[in-house]
Amino acid sequence: MFPASFVHVKEVIIEKRGGQEVVTSAEMPLVKEVTTTLREWGSIWKQLYVKERVSQVQRLMWDLMEWRSQLLSGTLPSDEFKELKQKVTSKIDYGNKILELDLVVRDENGNILDPDKASVISLFRAHEDASAKVAERIKEEQVREGELENTMERVARIQSSPTHSLYVFVRNFVCRIGEDAELFMSLYDPIKQTIISENYLVRWGSKGFPKEIDMLNNLKVVFTDLGNKDLSREKIYLICQIVREGRMDLRDTSTKKLTQGLRRPFGVAVMDITDIIKGKIECDEEKQYFIPFHPVLAENDFLHTLLNKVTASRGDSGGQGLWVTMKALVGDMVQIRKEYPHLVDRSTVVARKLGFPEIIMPGDVRNDIYLTLVAGDFDKYNKTTQKNVEVIMWVCDEEGKVCSICLGAGDRPVSEYKSVIYYQVKQPRWMETFKVAIPLEEMQRIHLRFMFRHRSSQESKDKGEKNFAMAFVRLMKEDGTVLQDGLHDLVVFKGDSKRMEDVTSYLSLPSTRTQGDIHKGTGLMRSSSSVGALSVSSRDSFTISTLVCSTKLTQNVGLLGLLKWRTRPDSLKENLEKLKLIDGEEVVKFLQDTLDALFNIMMEHSQTDDYDILVFDALIYIIGLIADRKFQHFNTVLEAYIKQHFSATLAYKKLMSVLKTYLDISSRGEQCEPILRTLKALEYIFKFIVRSRMKLSMTQAYRHTFTRNHSPSPPLTHILTVTHKEKLTQSHKCSYKQIWTTHSDACTLKTFLSFCIIKLPRSHTSVFVRSDLVRYVMHNHLVTDVFQGDTFKHVEDVVIALLRTINQTVITMGREHPLIVSFPASACLLLLRLVLLSSLHRLLSSADFLMETFLLFKDLIGKHVYPSDWMTMIMVQNRVFLRAINTYADTMNLKFLDNNNFEVQLWNNYFHLAVAFITQESLQLQHFSPTKRNKILTKYGDMRRLIGFAIRDMWYKLGSNKICFIPGMVGPMLEMTLIPEEELRRATIPIFFDMMQCEHSHSGNFKKNEIILKLDHEVEGGGGDEQYMDLLQGILLECASQHAQLVLQVQHFVTLVKGLLERLLDYRAVMSDESRNNRMSCTVNLLNFYKDINREGMYIRYLYKLRDLHLDTENYTEAAYTLLLHSRLLKWSEEQCLPQMDFHSSQTQRQLKESLYNTIIGYFDKGKMWEEAIGLCKELAEQYEMEVFDYELLSQSLVKKQAKFYENIMKILRPKPDYFAVGYYGCGYPPFLRNKVFIHRGKEYERREDFQSQLMSQFPSAVRLNTTTMPGPDIRNSPIQYIQCFTVQPVLEIPPRLKNKPVPDQIINFYKSNYVQRFHYSRPVRKGSVDPDNEFSMWIERTTFYTAYKLPGILRWFEAISMTHTTISPLENAIETMETTNEKILTMINQYQGDDTLPINPLSMLLNGIVDPAVMGGFAKYEKAFFTEEYILQHPEDKDKLFRLKDLIAWQIPLLGAGVTIHGKRVMDDLKPFHERMEECFKQLKKKVEKEYGVRELVREGNGGSGDRRRRWNKPLKADYCYGIVVLKICKLYDMNGGPVGPAPCCVRTDNPSSPYLHWGGLSVAPLPNPTQKGTFPFGKHL
Repeated sequence: MFPASFVHVKEVIIEKRGGQEVVTSAEMPLVKEVTTTLREWGSIWKQLYVKERVSQVQRLMWDLMEWRSQLLSGTLPSDEFKELKQKVTSKIDYGNKILELDLVVRDENGNILDPDKASVISLFRAHEDASAKVAERIKEEQVREGELENTMERVARIQSSPTHSLYVFVRNFVCRIGEDAELFMSLYDPIKQTIISENYLVRWGSKGFPKEIDMLNNLKVVFTDLGNKDLSREKIYLICQIVREGRMDLRDTSTKKLTQGLRRPFGVAVMDITDIIKGKIECDEEKQYFIPFHPVLAENDFLHTLLNKVTASRGDSGGQGLWVTMKALVGDMVQIRKEYPHLVDRSTVVARKLGFPEIIMPGDVRNDIYLTLVAGDFDKYNKTTQKNVEVIMWVCDEEGKVCSICLGAGDRPVSEYKSVIYYQVKQPRWMETFKVAIPLEEMQRIHLRFMFRHRSSQESKDKGEKNFAMAFVRLMKEDGTVLQDGLHDLVVFKGDSKRMEDVTSYLSLPSTRTQGDIHKGTGLMRSSSSVGALSVSSRDSFTISTLVCSTKLTQNVGLLGLLKWRTRPDSLKENLEKLKLIDGEEVVKFLQDTLDALFNIMMEHSQTDDYDILVFDALIYIIGLIADRKFQHFNTVLEAYIKQHFSATLAYKKLMSVLKTYLDISSRGEQCEPILRTLKALEYIFKFIVRSRMKLSMTQAYRHTFTRNHSPSPPLTHILTVTHKEKLTQSHKCSYKQIWTTHSDACTLKTFLSFCIIKLPRSHTSVFVRSDLVRYVMHNHLVTDVFQGDTFKHVEDVVIALLRTINQTVITMGREHPLIVSFPASACLLLLRLVLLSSLHRLLSSADFLMETFLLFKDLIGKHVYPSDWMTMIMVQNRVFLRAINTYADTMNLKFLDNNNFEVQLWNNYFHLAVAFITQESLQLQHFSPTKRNKILTKYGDMRRLIGFAIRDMWYKLGSNKICFIPGMVGPMLEMTLIPEEELRRATIPIFFDMMQCEHSHSGNFKKNEIILKLDHEVEGGGGDEQYMDLLQGILLECASQHAQLVLQVQHFVTLVKGLLERLLDYRAVMSDESRNNRMSCTVNLLNFYKDINREGMYIRYLYKLRDLHLDTENYTEAAYTLLLHSRLLKWSEEQCLPQMDFHSSQTQRQLKESLYNTIIGYFDKGKMWEEAIGLCKELAEQYEMEVFDYELLSQSLVKKQAKFYENIMKILRPKPDYFAVGYYGCGYPPFLRNKVFIHRGKEYERREDFQSQLMSQFPSAVRLNTTTMPGPDIRNSPIQYIQCFTVQPVLEIPPRLKNKPVPDQIINFYKSNYVQRFHYSRPVRKGSVDPDNEFSMWIERTTFYTAYKLPGILRWFEAISMTHTTISPLENAIETMETTNEKILTMINQYQGDDTLPINPLSMLLNGIVDPAVMGGFAKYEKAFFTEEYILQHPEDKDKLFRLKDLIAWQIPLLGAGVTIHGKRVMDDLKPFHERMEECFKQLKKKVEKEYGVRELVREGNGGSGDRRRRWNKPLKADYCYGIVVLKICKLYDMNGGPVGPAPCCVRTDNPSSPYLHWGGLSVAPLPNPTQKGTFPFGKHL
């Protein structure tokens, strides 16, 4: 069928599996994986078009397709193929992660790991490694793509790292100096006024660029070793101290030759970099910052003083300063060079922190001494002015040889250091810091020598100046410790200049004031070494400060004694005991050396145990230090030491010997103070033991029996029994995984640890020790030889001891306990595999064990022990659980099924476990993609079917015991049958009939509560479908057909469940729909169903769901009516609320009802339904007054609120909502809408067009019908959705209490659009002869809709349950039109009479449209159509109707007159011509009408007096009551201008036209014979 060129035959592999041939592609596995991945990604990619990741996934797929082609080419060399394979697998794993697909677990070669060929522990570790790699890859991608834009993310990342750095690139230095300068840049804390980093020295030339031209555009430095404590400083500044090199005074223009090369203060530049270094501001590498320069104000200004002033208050720099680029970096220098190679290269200078970083890794050797020249005080002696003191410092050995000094990072070493010179200052304060780096072996011989010299500004004088004093200090003390950190007040010596340079003349003298105290008072000291000795200058002083940053030199005598224990072995015991007294910070700084010393002591005294306990205690102390939160960062240091530097091959013997000693002491009940610290340090003790054993194995073929020398003993049992539980729990979070790293002597190690597991007590605290131990006791090496030799006995003991303890502990502590949450499930899986591999009959024969295990399994299944994307691990767990459950089921059938041994709780636990297993999320294949579903089915099959069939078989084996599980198992069984797998459903649904049969034979009926509650919960959660509904109905009815006595009961049950399912499925279908109306409709359907079957709890539940939906759309009236349904279920009593009202269970019914009423009143108030609110207020008032007698609440709140509602009714305008009929036609709608008509209540001022537009947006595929007639069968049965929408008019239904009473318009208008259940829609139709020029000749077809409930209600719409059609003649239509027009005129007159602020335009348009014939045609249309002889002869039956129409026309004249009068009073001057024309037209109209139809007059009701604002014009009655008008002449008429000419008249009327008498206010009069004669009409609503 296709050309041969389009057909490619692929090679395949055919395998036979169980008699079936399985054909697989012969392509390499990686190519098949890429193909499958691309197909899966492709289906997901199409759904990402509206999301941001679409382009990212597209790029990933392009890469995979390109690499797939390369793999298929087969031309790649092996090294390139290996590299490409790594790239492909990395890309696949990364893509799966960002698409939230399952994690792919691979071996070291990148191939997918087969779980059948790996142990549980190795599989678990492979998952951990894969997750870590993917997480690292995602992190790299995020950094590469710049996704760390959010400030909080940057700050969190910075704070999570223990080491931070600041990259600074000096772009330019703009300053007018004219001489060479030195720029000392450092980090500065202005709060503590201390420098916190080394200086970065830039030597700047007098020509405006670096002195070394090679450094141009290459002045880069990284300030590193900063920790979280540094970042927590309140402020951090980047400072630059500028020192010029040249003459004494820049302003000196003397012709005399000036001294050059003097270091003089020039100024500082500072910038606040707190936000930058803390990561709150993201810095671009190209963005340049300007640091303003501030010069010294006088020649004797100290730089540090100026620095403090500038940081406190900014000044004007005059445009001078530094231009720099900065960026905060995370990590140490190794990380920084790796992550930022474009910024930090080999030429970048590193400026370290003045102090240690927070973590000192092993091998990080540092031996720096930072010296600060603090201050001096020098007398002028015989000079007239103060000296210009210069301090010159050398680093000398005992022979006077000079060593190098580093002035700052980035500068080459120098032989001497010269200080800044302050002009004529007696007490100079230099505060200059520099670094002295000395080889460790030279430290004992080194000292610092300071020479003081006066410098003159003139070269001739300066040459004659000599050193006038000196000072010195040794860096090492006699006891071997280094100079203490802090201030040192040095002794200043005077003497011959050359003598002061002679080392032998001063080294034997005391160097500090504290050492020289004994010579005070002598004023002069002579050296015994030679003549011409130095003398102490009591009038001069000199102070320095030192800071030692050395990992080899300590300032603590005790620690030094321990580190150099071989020099004084007699003090070793004392030094070991003193270690606990040494400050922790000093110990961790020398962590590697201290540990080396301890293990060397242990090894060199291997033949004796004199120091074993002391060394062990010291080791425990150090481990405890690192466990402290203060030094928690040093955990990595200790780990690195164990892996890389620890070398004591025989230390395990000593460590285990002391550990055993402590255990023995504790087991005897004796006090053992170190035991708790030992248990806390047990993790690292075992790591040292294992590493020691490994070292021994690697250095020599040493074999030693572990248990022979160190047999386990009972002490461990006793310790874990008597130790405080909480402390022990913390101390047992140990890791034993390194115990099995060594292969040699594994059997003995297994024996030891197996003993530990078995002998541990069964307590909460010991279960976690066991759980860790067992994971490694039963690792690969043990599982492979599980049935060999004595190992089987060990395994049996371990499983029996461990599983029971684990089960009991988990059950006792509860599943929400924080320790249970982290329970190591992988250890449990190992044990289960062992149980399944072996025959542990004595374990499985215990009912308690089985029950505990069932509870444990259920807990692990429901807890999501592993991440959701660990699909392989989860499926392996499920497969092990399935085999275990089936194994246990066989045991139950054999031992616990007969009536004598039947265990109800055991079987109950089994069924609940099995249902929990079958319904767990990881087995619901319908939720997975086709690719994932096929993978699972191919590898593991559908486990749900297997366990489902097992549940069915176990149920039918129960026999007469089934009744014990009814109705408790109804819900779980229902949950199982809802799984969308047809075979499983067909196998398990008959269980329901079996339950009915059992309960019928037992009690005669079947309880349905459980299934209704569970069905509601499950369907809402996604279970169930129409297929299930049909299967349930068919299977149950088929089963019942063979049992006549159950047919009716089953039919009723099926009908009930089917009805509920239909509503629940409708409800679930619309819950994700954007249409709130559909959600509300389905909610009402459900609550009505629950109300009909008397399920009050479920009914209330859905009432509140409906309430919430209304509140979301601000439908306050409907929300109030919804809550009102709940309140009607309650009584005014002190009874407690029913249990199903769990959210109000602590209240009485009275309290709840009162609370609901207050809430409902609030909703009615917001919805402007004040009439309803008043009714509830009255009911509450009755309770307050007659029942609870709370008069205070009644007066202060309720009565005032009720009064406010009455006032609102009369004063606040309430717009009338429109009503719309909406028909949903066609089979495309859900059943609750299909081919039904609903009457919708619109919102205030909502037009039909807006309502219709919103309606169409809910059904975008629907077709709008533009006709208002009912559609035919073709549309009703069409698969297309059709919508019909038109406006309907509510029919007024006045309450009986308002009939025959003069009711104000504000009250009666409310009932025109509320409490309505009938609605009219009228449309013109042609019937008989039609006058095309007269629209009043058209007939009207009127459709009346009757809704199920009155509107408003619990919904804004209700279904029209019936419709009637009537036809209205043209004459009847004319009468209705006139009645409506007159009513409208009268209403508007009263509105304008009562409110002077209303605009005049609406009244103008209404009146002009009636009185001006040119606008509407006037009454000529009526006269032409009805008032002709021809019409009267043809329609004699319309005589009364014609009379009614004439009467209405006559009554319109006085109404128009009142309106024109009001209009004349309110009209503006610019509309006077318009009003005058309207008056002229009205006079003509009035003359004509009164002549033809008689005169009618209006009266005004009120209390008399022209100022009464409550007086209103009366209105005419409807035409059918006109003949009942009578007038009782008891007063004079009002004139048309509203002025009284006498008492107001009163008229009467009756609702019964046949009555000879009319009644009003107790008066009875006879009707007038001619109702067309002149009369009066009362104001008020008459119905």
